[in-house]
Amino acid sequence: MPRIDIDTIGEDVPLLEGIRTTRSLRRLKPDPVPPELIRKVCEAGTFAPSGGNRQPWFFIAVTEPERRAWVAERYRPAFHKYIAPAQEVAKDPNYPEAKRKNMKAAIYLADHLHEAPVLLFVAGWTRQGRPQLQALMPAIQNVLLACRAVGLGACLTQIHLAHGREIDEWLGLPENCPTCAMIPIGWPIGRYARPVRRSIDACLFWEKADGVGE
Repeated sequence: MPRIDIDTIGEDVPLLEGIRTTRSLRRLKPDPVPPELIRKVCEAGTFAPSGGNRQPWFFIAVTEPERRAWVAERYRPAFHKYIAPAQEVAKDPNYPEAKRKNMKAAIYLADHLHEAPVLLFVAGWTRQGRPQLQALMPAIQNVLLACRAVGLGACLTQIHLAHGREIDEWLGLPENCPTCAMIPIGWPIGRYARPVRRSIDACLFWEKADGVGE
């Protein structure tokens, strides 16, 4: 791996181009990622807005092989249980190939999660007993955009929540600061590109949403 200038990498990626080309990359190389680069993308997360500037977020990067394996051992069966109904539907020869491709990538991630060099957990203080998702989700999106900018592959997953409290305790988190997401991060096997999206004209309305749900 060539030397990386942490200070400058990703700084020249145009904002809207980064947004348009940030897609979930689930096939990751096992090569290590410099801790300073993880620090950089997490710092981007801290610039998300939060009510009252409470900044409820915490980021826990799991990098040790045996700890990543521990997470993967719990993630994998939970994922396969979750995806099983969709796999049955996908047996239909008319099932869209794009959806089949996405499913294969998600299965690959589950089966190779232990190889991802960084498993980044995002947690946050609850408020009135509820996660402050209005702050945590923008922080997560900032992390994903920052990964895109610096060339790291990443995706958002919540399958670990099937073992939520067990994993949270294992991470050293108190009950009122649960995780809400896990982001596997690594150097991508694929590449960033514009994902297929329906036209904005199909989902933007003025004054009233006519025809939605028909």
